[in-house]
Amino acid sequence: MKILNRKIGLGESVQIKMDFARLNTRSKIEVPIIVERGKKEGPCILLIGGIHGDETNGVEIVRQIVAKGLNKPESGTVICIPLLNVFGFINQTRAFPDGRDLNRVFPGSNTGSLASRFAYHLMKEVIPHIDFCIDYHTGGAQRFNYSQIRIDEGCEETLKLAKIFASPYIVYSKSPERTFRKSITKLGKKVLLFEGGKSLNLDKNVTKSGIQGAINVMHHIGVRNFSSQISHEKSVVITSSKWIRAKHSGMFRSSVSAGQKVERGIKLGSISDPFGDFESSFKNSQEGYILNSNHSPVVNQGDALFHIGFE
Repeated sequence: MKILNRKIGLGESVQIKMDFARLNTRSKIEVPIIVERGKKEGPCILLIGGIHGDETNGVEIVRQIVAKGLNKPESGTVICIPLLNVFGFINQTRAFPDGRDLNRVFPGSNTGSLASRFAYHLMKEVIPHIDFCIDYHTGGAQRFNYSQIRIDEGCEETLKLAKIFASPYIVYSKSPERTFRKSITKLGKKVLLFEGGKSLNLDKNVTKSGIQGAINVMHHIGVRNFSSQISHEKSVVITSSKWIRAKHSGMFRSSVSAGQKVERGIKLGSISDPFGDFESSFKNSQEGYILNSNHSPVVNQGDALFHIGFE
């Protein structure tokens, strides 16, 4: 295996620095790529976090996998990139320094924007080697995602892999064009997109779910025997969903929690003005599951409050 001109043989453990992009001060920002190879040939899996710089829970999941030595395979290869968008992480922002969303410029271009060039080198240097990928994300802003795997509908092999991951929910979600998931799926790679938690926040339950899922998948594909650590939890498969949006601006109070099953007619929450003159509550119109809830105490008309999924 050869990544960024570095040859990596069976049984080797290396950390390679990807440093194609620089700050406007000309300072290099190095992205560590941690490669662990087993002593025998086998499949290659990529565990990646931090495509968005403010999605810290994904970074924490991959960090813990490395820190605990769970990324050391008996056969095949485990590649870990705990933090891809170092730029955004430093500034605690979602985007790249050029203002672009890194997850909307794939497969990238060697002559394009800063984010596009960065995506291009990842696709060129790392992705050709992998067979499987777990891409870790969180909810944006103050919106908290309950632990879930997102996949495209119609691929039975990916659905089987998602069930093995064993997150509480599997959500059919079409991957937009120019996303990392879409671009590597087109190359025949099997991708699970994990969503859990919210930006600039760490959640122990989300972290535990993300790590357990990686253990389950690595055991299944045969890179390492984790027999004593496997989880057999069953996932609820979400085939459709809808967003509940604020009909008013004001102070928001939720009556339900992310991950909760909600019956038809149950009160979801209320919005009031800050002066005690107005308050409006709203109810659920269809039985489902709360996949995402807004944790912001103040919302504007039209803001997403809940993402409700249906079997």
